[in-house]
Amino acid sequence: MELDIKQIMERLPHRYPMLLVDRVLEMVPGKHIVAIKNVTLNEPFFTGHFPHHPVMPGVLIIEALAQASALFSFEGDSGVNPANPKMAYYLVGVDQARFRRPVVPGDQLRLESTAEKISRSICKYATRATVDGQLVAEAKIMCAIRILED
Repeated sequence: MELDIKQIMERLPHRYPMLLVDRVLEMVPGKHIVAIKNVTLNEPFFTGHFPHHPVMPGVLIIEALAQASALFSFEGDSGVNPANPKMAYYLVGVDQARFRRPVVPGDQLRLESTAEKISRSICKYATRATVDGQLVAEAKIMCAIRILED
C-alpha cells in the first residue's frame, strides 16, 4: 500500500511545519512502513540550526519516525485514528537512539518502522532512517494513545 500527501494528511493531525512525512512507499498495516521525508533548505528549522551549516535536528528525525509509525499502526478496523480530534497519539519514549551522520538540505530521508507491540494504549517500534542507503539514525520508540476529555 502506498500513500500520497493528501492521504497522509487524512490520517495524521500534523500540519506545516510539523508534518514530517511526504510519501509512503510501502505499508503493511500493523506490521511495518517505509516512508519518505524530502529535506529542503526551505525547512523552517534550518534558519537557526545552523545558518552557516544547515543540519536537520535529530529530534525531528525521531518525530518523523514516530509519525510514520502512526500511519501504519491504526490502518483498517482498529478504531484508532491519530487524526481524530478526540484522540491523542503521543511520543512517550525513545531508547537506544543513535545518530550516525548529519541530514542536510537535498537529502531524502527514508523512514522505516517495524512494530514490536501495538495495543489500544501503547505502541512500540524499532525504527531507522537512511539517506542513500546509509544509516543516519535508529531508535526504539514508544507512543501512547489517549482519549481526550471535552
